[in-house]
Order: sequence, then structure tokens, then C-alpha cells
Amino acid sequence: MKQSGLIIGRQPLIEAIRSGRAIDKILFQKNITGEIVGEIRHLAKENNIPIQQVPIEKLNGLTRSNHQGVIAYAALIRYLELQEVIDHVVSQGEIPLFIMLDGITDVRNIGAIARSGVCCGAQAIIIPDKGVGALNEEAMKASAGGLEKIQVCRVNSLMKAVDTLHLNGIKVYASEMKGSKNIFDPDLKSPICIVMGSEDKGVFPPLLKICDERIMIPMKNAFESLNVSVATGIILYEVMKQRMNK
Repeated sequence: MKQSGLIIGRQPLIEAIRSGRAIDKILFQKNITGEIVGEIRHLAKENNIPIQQVPIEKLNGLTRSNHQGVIAYAALIRYLELQEVIDHVVSQGEIPLFIMLDGITDVRNIGAIARSGVCCGAQAIIIPDKGVGALNEEAMKASAGGLEKIQVCRVNSLMKAVDTLHLNGIKVYASEMKGSKNIFDPDLKSPICIVMGSEDKGVFPPLLKICDERIMIPMKNAFESLNVSVATGIILYEVMKQRMNK
């Protein structure tokens, strides 16, 4: 049974996943068991769909239907494999420009980043399957159609995604307030991925460590930080400017 973007019940969810329908997240009632539940877990793992354990009150608050301890959020976009996107971009004769989001939970920021990405020629956004805001109606609205025009890759590990990027000759630059280079210094005309972290915590330290460079946005006045979507737009515009002037 479907209701306001929800997939309710065990068998409807299994059928949805098997049909290839994109799923944002699955909510399981705490301590739920059963053979069909095990099958859902297996399918979720195969398709990189995050699972969250919640109290039954949470599920009851979402629907009055018989949910059988399982409710899923249907995705508004289709998630793609990172390698598949890299291959497609290269086959089109384009220079990869990807955006990786680490710990950004405000969906309006994600939507705004997608909007800037499309305007500046980015081909894809890479997000983790956990710890990032869901690409829901609010994100779609904030993107002004951008999330429908940029490819979105959902991965179970950003660290592994960086390895994949490196294997394909794509340099990874992390945005950091105390970066060693400002955004005007590196050659951004080559294949690159820009990593943007949350405004409060920044990029996860182990992820930061395996990036090729740490870049910063120089500011005239001393100030705490820029909004992450604004910062992303500034960096992407510098990339676009360099590539237009090559």
C-alpha cells in the first residue's frame, strides 16, 4: 500500500525493491524478526538502502494502516552507481566535476547545492547512505529542478568512493576553513571532486586525510564561516571560470 510517498508493509516493500523502485530509507520496528524481515534486510543491503530501527509509536504516527512493523520512504529520484556515472561522463567527452556531501543534513542546503552544481557544470552529487538529509519534497523544491538534472550517487562509504574516484584519475579536494591552498591556486580544469562537510563539524577527519588537497575560500573580513551551499557555489564557480578560460 502506498501513502504520501510511503511504502507500507512487508510484501509491498519487497515488490517495490525488486521492481527497481528507488527507496530513500526503511524504518523497522525495534526488535522486529521473521523470515520476510530477513529478506528485506538482504535486499536493502544489495541496493544500499539504509535501515533505521524505530519505536512502534513512530510507525503508528506515519500511518493508520497495518504496517507490519515496516515502512519505507519512496525516493523522488533514482540513485546511480558511482562507477556507472564516471563511465558515462567520460564517454560523453566531459571532464568530471563531482560534489561529495559529508554530514550535510539540511535538505534545503542539499537542494541549493544541486542547483548551483547544474548551473556550473557539475555532473553528479555523491552522498552517503547515512548521515545526510533525505532528498525529499523540500530538497526538490530548494533545488528548483536541479536534483532532476544532476546525477546522484548514493554510496555506503565515502572513503571507498574516494578510492573509486582515485582509481579513475579524479582528484579529490576537501573544502576546509584552514585549507593549505585557496581556491584560486589549484588547477581545477582536470577531473575533480569537491568534498563539502557540515558547517559545524566540517569534513570527517579520516575522509579529510585521504583527500588530495585541502582548499579554502579566502575572505576579506574575519568571520566564522559561509553557509555550506553558498561556499559550494563559490568553489563551483571558480571551477567553471577556470574551465571556460582554458
